[in-house]
Order: sequence, then C-alpha cells, then structure tokens
Amino acid sequence: MSGPEIWGRTADGADVLKLRIEDGGLTADILTWGAAVQDLRLDGHPHPLVLGFKRFDDYPAHSPYFGATAGRVANRIREGRFTIDGVTHQAERNLDGRHTLHSGKQGIGKRNWRLVDFGADFARLEIVDPDGFAGFPGTVTITNEYRLEDDALKVSVQARTDAPTIVNIAHHSYFNLEDGGATDCLGHRLKIAAEAITELDGDLVASGALNTVAGTPYDFRDFAPIRRDGPGGPFAHDINYCVSAARMALRPVAWARAPRSGVSMEVLTTEPGMQLYTGSKIGGRPADGLIGRPYDAFAGFCFEAQCWPDAPNHPHFPSILLRPGETYAQETWYRFEKA
Repeated sequence: MSGPEIWGRTADGADVLKLRIEDGGLTADILTWGAAVQDLRLDGHPHPLVLGFKRFDDYPAHSPYFGATAGRVANRIREGRFTIDGVTHQAERNLDGRHTLHSGKQGIGKRNWRLVDFGADFARLEIVDPDGFAGFPGTVTITNEYRLEDDALKVSVQARTDAPTIVNIAHHSYFNLEDGGATDCLGHRLKIAAEAITELDGDLVASGALNTVAGTPYDFRDFAPIRRDGPGGPFAHDINYCVSAARMALRPVAWARAPRSGVSMEVLTTEPGMQLYTGSKIGGRPADGLIGRPYDAFAGFCFEAQCWPDAPNHPHFPSILLRPGETYAQETWYRFEKA
C-alpha cells in the first residue's frame, strides 16, 4: 500500500492529497478536495466507472461536483430560507441568485477536507463546517469514510453539531458503466424502487407535492433505458425519488445496467430519497476528463442518496434537523458486477 500523495494546492496554499485504496476487484482514488472519488476502476473493465478530471486545478475551476461530498445541505433550499425553533436563517443564494444549491458556492463539496485515517482499503476524512458559514447555524463536524469491500464502494457519513441546524449529505459521483463517459449514458437501463417523486417548480425546487411516476418519463419501477426523447432532444432527469418516508436500515433502492459492457451497479442506502441526475448540463467544460478529452452532456448519471430536497420548508417531508447530542448517520453502498 502506498500512502497519500500531494496532488495539488488550494488557492490559499493547502495541500490537496490523493490516496489510492484497493480491495478485491475495485480500486478507487480519493481526494481530500471535496472528499471526492476522483477515479474508480473494476477489474476486467478497461474504463473508469466515474467521471473525473486528471488535474486538481480543474476541480475548483470546472467540476460540477464530480465524485464530491455535497452538503452540509445537499440539493436546493427555496430562497435559501429555513426556520429552526422560530428563528429564520438566510443561506447564501448561489442558484440563479434566488435559491441555495449544495449550501452555497463553498459548500463542503468545494473545500479541502482533512485525511484523518487510512488503510489499504479505506480512507476517512473530516471537515469542520463553522457556525454561520454560508448562513447555516451551528459548528458541524462531518466525517466521511470510503471503504472498498465485497465489490462495493461503501460510503459512511456522520455529523455532529453544537447548535440546532440542518444536515443532508449526498455522494455525488457521476457514473458511466459503459466507457467512462466517452459516449453518453442514455443507453444505461435503470431501476428505482419508488412510486413517487417530489414535484418541482420552474426553478427545479420542490413544491411540497408528491407526484406518481406512473405514466411519466420518471417511471423506472422496472428496468428501462435512461433515454426518453422529446421534441427538444433527450429528456433531462434531475429529480428526487421518494424511496421511503423516513431513514431506514440499509436496503437496495436503485440499480443500473450497461448493456454493452455488461457492468451493473446496485445501490443500497439508509436514506429516504434518491436524486437522479443524468448530466444534461456537464457539457462544454474545457477541462479534459479521465477519457482524455472534455465530457459531453449526458456523459454520466448520478444516484445521490439523501433526504428529500427543501425538507425544512415542508413539514411532511423527512426531517433533516440535527440537534446537539444527536448524530447524523448515512450509509450508502455502490456495488458493482461484470457479467
């Protein structure tokens, strides 16, 4: 086993580390920047399983959260406002100047974490998110452990706070199980164990209503290709699937199959929501990806296990409130197989 290497430096001079972990048929390269998975490989498959960049400088400049740990509150908060114990808080509005996305321009997926422990098959990282940063109350200490075991990338996240706050973490890898993103992911066949989605308004913020997937392009109750073509081209998925009404014991909720390569993925999680994003906006970035050139739109898709978006503003959604003395704990596994 080799130790971490200095892979780059942040604008303020901090070392960004990269660490390789391995077990069985999987190998992953982990970054302290954003606690991100930079590369993921499966024995017998010649391409990366995820999208990423070859150089560190491209991450702060161009990354749409490739492999990152998004939070402290992932997804969107309407107008960046939420109320805790009668006190209204205003978070940074970094989405079109109106809403909050992934906790602002410098959420935990856009900062350097500390590598606190590692071994041949795991890496454990930590970040302290200060009270008031981007408008969020309470100092929150977050740990994220990546472990390779049983042909799975296992993601374990915990968080504690010194004041009442909100926490909703999401792992944000973009997957392409065919050729690493050299071609689009639209031929992948997906299955998601959900009967409903959270309805979105024109700004892609949850309205509070739940809609059935039946008879819509969002229906993946049985395996179906991502591609749903319409007058404007491929349908762009970016929506939360309601896989349960509360956090539960670890269970399988989503699956993906790549017909040409024979690689498949099963996702198990404790979380009540699964955001599907099919990468419609990732094209046009000048940086070379792991494929040796820039990625095009739809080069990869995300399965982001999390609580339902904008939960603080919808009391009937699963709560993301975290109080002192409590521990936020998420477990999500991405398990791979090659036919």
